[in-house]
Amino acid sequence: MNKTAAESHELAQQILLKSRNIRDRLIILCPPYTSLYEVNRVISGSHVKLGAQNMSSEKSGAYTGEISGLFLKELGCKYVIIGHSERRVHFYEDNTLINKKLRLAFDLDIIPIFCVGETLSDRDSKKTFDVIRRQLIEGLDQLGLNEEALTIAYEPVWAIGTGRTATPNQAVEVHKFIREILKSEFGLDPERIIILYGGSVKPDNIDELMAEQDINGVLVGGASLIAEDFLRIINFNK
Repeated sequence: MNKTAAESHELAQQILLKSRNIRDRLIILCPPYTSLYEVNRVISGSHVKLGAQNMSSEKSGAYTGEISGLFLKELGCKYVIIGHSERRVHFYEDNTLINKKLRLAFDLDIIPIFCVGETLSDRDSKKTFDVIRRQLIEGLDQLGLNEEALTIAYEPVWAIGTGRTATPNQAVEVHKFIREILKSEFGLDPERIIILYGGSVKPDNIDELMAEQDINGVLVGGASLIAEDFLRIINFNK
């Protein structure tokens, strides 16, 4: 919940201008709802794609204050973040609700960036894999998945906004586990699934993270609010 429409417009312009020569990396901007129109005006027809931070589990109806995926599509969104840890923690979104949101995103042909991750207490009590498994199985239940229509983001809750970052080894361990579950439970080709890492991603740790084969990209938080920082992350060294 940062950046007014005018501020988002300016930030998107900076990112678009300074990333115009990058063609081998997918860049998705996910501004607040009130900035979607302005950001889409800036990036429309470019190499940069538009996404939303959340959406309702309902297509339309008496749900005052909610945002339908239909509205997002009309504004140019190709992606939507679903199940972000802050939605789970602050707004009590459970796996059942997230499953409904994912189903609707698929129905509307919007690619969900489906977030999973454990809390510090989960990790300290060695429940990381149990939590991730449950989030995946319940969140993706009976959705008729294919590899092209889904992106997963692993975001350890204990590493979001805390300045702590999962080590590459910790991240890769969970990314591999996610691929195993997607293969064993859903019959998906694990090598074709895009899995992002999210959790205090910064210019000074991006190269180390992206050196790992199992990390396909990153979900950037606070560092995306500063054009120079975000552009350095986009321009990670392989």
